[in-house]
Amino acid sequence: MTSAREAARSIVRRLVDAGHVAYFAGGCVRDELLGDHPEDYDVATDATPEQVEAMFRRTRAVGKVFGVVLVTEDGHTIEVATFRREHGYSDSRRPDGVVFTDAEEDARRRDFTINALFLDPLDTGERAEGRIIDFVGGLGDLDARVIRAVGDPDERLGEDHLRALRAVRFAARLGFRIDESTSAAIHRHAVELRGVSRERIGDELRRMLSHPRREGAVSLMQRLGLDAPVLEESGLPRAPTATVGGLPREASFSLGLAAWCADRAGVPGGPDGEPVGAVVLRTMTPELVRRLRRALCLTNDERDRLRQLLTDLVRVEDDWAGLGVAAKKRLAASEHFPELLALCAARDPSTATGVRSEVGALAADGVGLAPPALLTGDHLVEQGFSPGPGFARWLESVYDAQLEGRIRTLEEALALAENLRNSGG
Repeated sequence: MTSAREAARSIVRRLVDAGHVAYFAGGCVRDELLGDHPEDYDVATDATPEQVEAMFRRTRAVGKVFGVVLVTEDGHTIEVATFRREHGYSDSRRPDGVVFTDAEEDARRRDFTINALFLDPLDTGERAEGRIIDFVGGLGDLDARVIRAVGDPDERLGEDHLRALRAVRFAARLGFRIDESTSAAIHRHAVELRGVSRERIGDELRRMLSHPRREGAVSLMQRLGLDAPVLEESGLPRAPTATVGGLPREASFSLGLAAWCADRAGVPGGPDGEPVGAVVLRTMTPELVRRLRRALCLTNDERDRLRQLLTDLVRVEDDWAGLGVAAKKRLAASEHFPELLALCAARDPSTATGVRSEVGALAADGVGLAPPALLTGDHLVEQGFSPGPGFARWLESVYDAQLEGRIRTLEEALALAENLRNSGG
């Protein structure tokens, strides 16, 4: 099957054969130079959108006013953008207008130097990948492992305040540092993030907290003063990042967010920076989840998972010893329990080890953590029970008895249900 790179190179070839200038552009160039294998390739060209549409059979204009056309080639969709200069950012997101121009001016309107490189994949004289075109010092910054704004950092951030979070994400993911002038500008503009679309902020945070280097991103956001505007809260003293840093490499966004919440809940924390107690988390979780739902445009699933993780973290850390066998089994059998244990282990490894050991024993007790229920609603109906509000309560109580090993047959389950009905239980 043709690779995305081969498809993009084919597009470049057709544009060049038609007399146009065309290069690979942006992140795919950066990633190739770092030895990665990009999943997506972008092409920049001096051909206008109309000329691109005329040259390729399968196209879709997604930002034609900004010179962007999607071209489908050999099963891959490649973004083809006309070189442009931008002007006016009244909404601090998109330019008010663009002027089609050449490659150098296009490079100088981009966010960071390492993202402003072009690669000519047809010119393979000196390097197999192609010839690099660098107008802004991006190659030097790649070698030095530096994130640097193109030109004046205040201007770049003023054009799109989300670039502050993009700088953090690139620095954390690549293990780069942000140069001093760019860092200072980010700090100066931090509060302006509050005016950025919450959906865009949420998307950036998803990419950071679901990446193995999430702790570096969190620490950098806090150091640059981006945490409060991102989370829509008052500024706090810099929080520890031990819980975020203790998560497994492959952690979901919801787990990463729960860990960051747990870390921040401890600010200003105890005298030795110990994790905040479960009682504090129990008190703050409802309002915290409501605020983050709004601040990050969380989906319903993300909101519910965050609430469940923080709520059940309290049950594990503070309530576990007092829970009955059935409650422990129900919790251990829940879909989110592996993430819950990972969160607990990041805060208190000894507690997580103890819980994991007890759950193993419960799983091997001859009943199991989540056996098929002996009794169902159909069984109750067959026995003459009238459907109603008590059904769910009786079924839950009978299943608890099954989990605890107090009943082991359908006959015992029916007898317990009858006793519960007669006693009003």
